[in-house]
Amino acid sequence: MLNIADTLHRWCREARPFALATVVDIHGSAPLPAGTSVAVDMDGNAVGSISGGCVEGAVYELCRQVLKDGGAPQRAWFGYSDDDAFAVGLTCGGELEVLVQRVVPAAQSHLAAALAEVMSGRSTAVAQVVDGPEELIGRTLCVLGDVDVAHGTLDDGEVDRAVTAQAGALLRAGRTARVEVGGDADTCPERLSALVHVHAPRPRMLIFGAVDFAAALSRIGHFLGYQVTVCDARPVFATAARFPEADEVVVDWPHRYLERTEVDARTAICVLTHDAKFDIPLLQRALNLPVGYVGAMGSRRTHDERLHRLREVGVPEVQLARLRSPIGLDLGARTPEETAVSITAEIISHANHTTGLPLSHGTGPIHGPRVRSRSGGRTTPYEMVVHAGVGR
Repeated sequence: MLNIADTLHRWCREARPFALATVVDIHGSAPLPAGTSVAVDMDGNAVGSISGGCVEGAVYELCRQVLKDGGAPQRAWFGYSDDDAFAVGLTCGGELEVLVQRVVPAAQSHLAAALAEVMSGRSTAVAQVVDGPEELIGRTLCVLGDVDVAHGTLDDGEVDRAVTAQAGALLRAGRTARVEVGGDADTCPERLSALVHVHAPRPRMLIFGAVDFAAALSRIGHFLGYQVTVCDARPVFATAARFPEADEVVVDWPHRYLERTEVDARTAICVLTHDAKFDIPLLQRALNLPVGYVGAMGSRRTHDERLHRLREVGVPEVQLARLRSPIGLDLGARTPEETAVSITAEIISHANHTTGLPLSHGTGPIHGPRVRSRSGGRTTPYEMVVHAGVGR
């Protein structure tokens, strides 16, 4: 639902009832992820998309029906269709489940508050019950900011506390996902499933080295939605004029800046200096942090020398295995712009645990989770943490 937060926020301010259709489950390939929504108001105005056009008409009519009836939430499955070019189905071959419910803003002030937080750019999670006891389907509770305190209620008991805890964890990771609670005496006799919609601040891209490659990387990083910082100890090179697409340009020794700035599991660190006096203390610190990606520029010879120096200062092998160097995917990149594409392609591939190979070389769905370990089939504890933190 947060994909249309601006319109929903306005409708809530106007106390305008609406029907909300949300993708709550996906099988195979689908155009848009779980959590994507369409909304329709009482006048028939629609906003959003859940399939890129395949099933929008059917979902719109279902929303109109739910608004008219004013009853319990409805769910519908849409799958692949090729027998009839005009049949309601997904031509991409996947299946998705859609939950449609009526929302009355006056009765759900906590949802309006959450949407206001999203519009202000603050961290917000909205947990929506999508499966379980009939009386709970469609109910929501919200977690605002960094504290696990719920606004709204599901059943005013252990279920609320369990969902709030899981929503808080997903909020810190910046990831929208489905969670399961209940099914035991300590929480709820009946198991329920909640889709936690997460809005988190932009992930950070820290670029060390005020070089031409950094200028190109800051542009594409900004385009991809990162909050970009360029850092270099040389004030003559680290200037806002040279890096207009960066959110921040810092003059400081790289390792010293990294020690005082905030990072998380979505942060990408790109070391472009290939100068030992900068690289070694910086990478010694970076490889010990729970960030999503650490890459360093340089030739294979530079990489070998860098590994030797890092071992000399005591960096353990398990941390050295995290270093992506030489940085980027093998695209044959030559120019700074091509190199920036190579680097960001590797960041995306690494975050999603994919091979980076052409899609034409693979089989199966092109969307969906694929967890692969660099250690050859076994997922390391760090990789498990990173996978849990993925998701923008």
